[in-house]
Amino acid sequence: MADFEIPSISVPIEIPTLNRDAMKHSSPFIAAPKHQEALGFPGELVDDWQSKAIDKFGELLSKSRALQVYMDSCVKCGACTDKCHYFLGTGDPKNMPVARQDLMRKVYRRNFTLAGKLVPWLVGAEDLTEEVLDDWYTYFHQCSQCRRCSVYCPYGIDTAEISMAAREIMDHIGKGQKYCNEILGKVHVIGNNLGLPEKALAHTLEDLEEDIEDETGVTVKLPLNQKGVDILLVTPSADFFAEPHVDGLIGYAKVFHQAGVSWTISSYASEAANFAMFIGSVEQMTLVAERIRKAAQDLGVKRIVFGECGHAWRVAYSFMNTLVGPFDFLDPDYPVPQHICEFTYDLIEAGALTLDKSANDHMTLTFHDSCNVARGSRMGNKPGGQFEIPRAIIKACCNNFVDMAADTIKEGTFCCGGGGGLLTDDLIEIRTKGASPRMRALKEVVEEQGVTHMAAICAICKSQFSKVMPSYGFSMDQIVSVHQLVSNAIVLDGQVVDDAENDVVTTAKNTDSNGDIATA
Repeated sequence: MADFEIPSISVPIEIPTLNRDAMKHSSPFIAAPKHQEALGFPGELVDDWQSKAIDKFGELLSKSRALQVYMDSCVKCGACTDKCHYFLGTGDPKNMPVARQDLMRKVYRRNFTLAGKLVPWLVGAEDLTEEVLDDWYTYFHQCSQCRRCSVYCPYGIDTAEISMAAREIMDHIGKGQKYCNEILGKVHVIGNNLGLPEKALAHTLEDLEEDIEDETGVTVKLPLNQKGVDILLVTPSADFFAEPHVDGLIGYAKVFHQAGVSWTISSYASEAANFAMFIGSVEQMTLVAERIRKAAQDLGVKRIVFGECGHAWRVAYSFMNTLVGPFDFLDPDYPVPQHICEFTYDLIEAGALTLDKSANDHMTLTFHDSCNVARGSRMGNKPGGQFEIPRAIIKACCNNFVDMAADTIKEGTFCCGGGGGLLTDDLIEIRTKGASPRMRALKEVVEEQGVTHMAAICAICKSQFSKVMPSYGFSMDQIVSVHQLVSNAIVLDGQVVDDAENDVVTTAKNTDSNGDIATA
């Protein structure tokens, strides 16, 4: 049982009663010196931290015109106040996006505006004191950088960018977060967030091959470090070990197999996630992205396909070419990068996959739009593809699909509550409370439409929901991967069908080694 009060989801969303400092006690573990120093940050709070923090703040302002605009343009209209899932779940006014921004804005005004230097009391300017720094550390780690507030802000102020900047400043003065920084250290040394070495990864993939053959009677390979293949799959490391993630990985493998394409995973870059985005460090983001580029070059692949990971897709789609491009060594006939949903959707549209919808008839599905996909990227060749393509895949694999309320999905989707570097048990209270708006929307379609499961295409979302759904009366297995549904429905060439005759069936169409349609 949780040792804190779980928000009620039995009533429509209401603006909560203000509960000042309700979450002041909730902050993540501070990074140990070894986790800081491995990333080039000070091991502990430096002696002259105030001046170094202001210097770093000034550097960020000089590099980012957007950050300066965000500091200057807020008019306190209040449009964002009830858009944050953490404010809705806690009532703490410092979890209003505008109030969280003001923790940084008041320091900006004191140090970078004339009025703030001359008459600070008149313009809400304050020095960066130890108390203010503590508020930064607490409340900027109660922001999942979901960007929902920016959708409703008339000036487009992006609290995520402000949160990233604050975290970067804190890292540079020796007050970083253990969770993100420890994970980044593992990626730099081993290649994935889990610290999973090559031998363990190889054994895991072999075990999954056996599982697929036991299930289908078909030999489906999950290759590792294969040179000269068509596709490098870069997927979140959660796909290698945990439910429901691993079921999605099995789905990718079946799709690649049925498409007739050659592919591989790289042990050097066995991680799609890039937690450096959460701490706002362009330098660290570049180092992580460079591993993917190097793996693609070393293996001589034609294209890079990303698995189901929300922020990984945002980094790949929005930043990777700027950070480590150009990718002119890849085949220009394919998107750079490409999402696994785009790959599967194209095959479905071409009629290249046989899908038995009845295999998912034990479920009635809804879909959770993950924040970084919904508000930070796109799929396909038209606006809104990031909303339509995953739903089209689900509908191609399932007979029963229901969307949640319109104001809780797509561009206005509510965050899972665990993104932005918050997916750690030392923040379980804010994670659980922040999930309440999504849980309320889910409860509505469960009760009114008979929904039994919610699908997602983000590793963090799936991990978060598995953890917090039981607190709201759901079971942890009610969250599923989109490609888990594909895995259930897809009929492979030569697959043994579990019926009375134990027949062997073959799909009507197949594809050649380039993934192009070929008549069987």
